[in-house]
Amino acid sequence: MAEFYEFFAGGGMARTGLGPDWSCLFANDFDFKKGLTYQANFGADELKVADIRAVTPADLPGIADLMWGSFPCQDLSLAGVGAGLKGERSGTFYPFWDVVRALKAEGRAPRLIALENVCGTLTSHGGQDFEAICRTFAEVGYRCGALVINADLFVPQSRPRLFVIGVREDVAIDPALLSPEPLDPFHTRAIRRAVDALPKAVRANMLWWNVPTPGHRVRTLADEIEEHPTSVSWHTPAETERLLAKMSPVNKAKVAAAVRAGRRMVGGVYNRTRLDERGAKVQRAEVRFDDVSGCLRTPGGGSSRQVILVIDGKKIRSRLISARETARLMGLPDDYKLPKNYNEAYHLTGDGVVVDVVRHLAKHVFEPLLAEAAEARAVA
Repeated sequence: MAEFYEFFAGGGMARTGLGPDWSCLFANDFDFKKGLTYQANFGADELKVADIRAVTPADLPGIADLMWGSFPCQDLSLAGVGAGLKGERSGTFYPFWDVVRALKAEGRAPRLIALENVCGTLTSHGGQDFEAICRTFAEVGYRCGALVINADLFVPQSRPRLFVIGVREDVAIDPALLSPEPLDPFHTRAIRRAVDALPKAVRANMLWWNVPTPGHRVRTLADEIEEHPTSVSWHTPAETERLLAKMSPVNKAKVAAAVRAGRRMVGGVYNRTRLDERGAKVQRAEVRFDDVSGCLRTPGGGSSRQVILVIDGKKIRSRLISARETARLMGLPDDYKLPKNYNEAYHLTGDGVVVDVVRHLAKHVFEPLLAEAAEARAVA
């Protein structure tokens, strides 16, 4: 059984994705509300709710095969203030590596380190933040490679995220796990540009992971929708009309096309601030009917909560997306215990990593690497 540490653990979605063949040795998050949900689903034995700066090697038992870190994205996302890795939240990246360095000093550096964050990390501060990440991997003795994976390959939610996976320098890598050059779809143009811009010494430490694409996703957004949600209520007809009235002619045309489709259609709606024909700022409701939800985001205001529009023939209904629906879009099973408070549940899911993406990486990168390492140790 492989063993791991889970940092910035949130509700334990990385743990869920790794699955029952992985054993959690230690988990950490600073948010006590998320910690309560983590405990409700996995128990409290491995969890330490505290600022990462308060974590010491004494807290971490054993030698982990994997150290996972979904460090906060607020300062790296397009919606953030642009402070980058020096920001108050995303700056926790450096204390994370302080823990790695301390473990290394004790001869307990994990074999693999995986970081997850928003794709804005690639361009933050003109690429300097991505360079800092890659340079840090090298300085601590890890080769690494980057991938951008959109969760819509696995679940009906558009959620592209950056994953940087590092391997301790003494761990053997099966050549089948690598490509001599970048490959679609996970080595995007943005990744290629970011890697090309790295200093030569840092670029020499980079790997191109050879990860297969998953099979065709069969579930759509409509499959995840609850008819009788308990966390939210359906809008009144008047509220739905007000929502439709906020749409531009283009978005109203999308609704009209969905009505004519003659089948049940579900669209995700976000409120956006746009300029009207006179150049004035107005709030617009923008809808998509491509069987995929927009990216779940941590709700910092009413406009960031996703609304769904359900069309059955000529009948049009609307409401906020439910807590359970957000969990399903993150790949969480229906028996996963969510906070009872709607905003807390949305905050938990909107901050998480999609379970199916973690499982894909575990199956095609982590587990083959660890199997290769175990075989090498057996031969030695």
